[in-house]
Amino acid sequence: MQGKVVVMTGATTGIGRVAAAELAAMGARIVFVARNRSRGEATLELVRRRGPAQAHAMFYADLFSIEETKRIGAAIAAAEPRIDVLMNNAGAAFDRRELTEDGLERTFALNHMSYFVLTRVLRERLLAAGNARIINTASAAHRMGSLDFSDLQFSSGYGAFKAYGRSKLCNILFTRELARRLAGSGVTANSLHPGFVATRFADEGGSAGLLILRFLKHFALTPENGAKTMIYLATSAEAAGISGKYFDKCRPATPWSKAEDDVAAMRLWRESERLSGLHW
Repeated sequence: MQGKVVVMTGATTGIGRVAAAELAAMGARIVFVARNRSRGEATLELVRRRGPAQAHAMFYADLFSIEETKRIGAAIAAAEPRIDVLMNNAGAAFDRRELTEDGLERTFALNHMSYFVLTRVLRERLLAAGNARIINTASAAHRMGSLDFSDLQFSSGYGAFKAYGRSKLCNILFTRELARRLAGSGVTANSLHPGFVATRFADEGGSAGLLILRFLKHFALTPENGAKTMIYLATSAEAAGISGKYFDKCRPATPWSKAEDDVAAMRLWRESERLSGLHW
């Protein structure tokens, strides 16, 4: 990883923060997007401490917003001639259905659309690296998800776990279609399940389901263990050349059958293009 440029979202807490620190210690230069200033400054201090020889950088943006994600992607692209690894890791779950400024349900906006938009805006910098890797954090929770293309934003029947499961299903489908479109370019795209990890995820929710989830975190993996598959996909020679796969415990795994539906993957891609105004 010496001298490689790693761009990350979701790097200020949990598995993302662990991965940022470990990759910095391996010699990578970490460029990450933060929304919370104090957590961002703390992460920047951490990666500087773990990798003092590299000029790590932080950008602030609200990844709920399509325009903000475009803006920060353009700023990163202007600063970086090439990007060796893109880790799309931002994610959350919400008690209540609320819409972003773009009219998107928040879980869908952050957990899926930010991945799609940032990847598209950084495409040329990834291609410039020659053998870049795109890593999308999904989850086994995709098995709770389903796609209703007539109501992707949950105007009816909203539930925190249903919305989260849908967004994680989107992550895997997006990765499959992305890998298909990148075939032959040298750039790979894979998704992963980090495991059930004790992080800040869902700590702000007050619903019964999220309260139970917080209790179960007492029995969950540490962020250090949860970050292992992310780090493996970013660094491992074994993973070089593998694309379009879903990983669990540092190995390719078989997702739910709905996550292998290439027709749905293409339809989701086209809808994401329409919503973002960005075309591949």
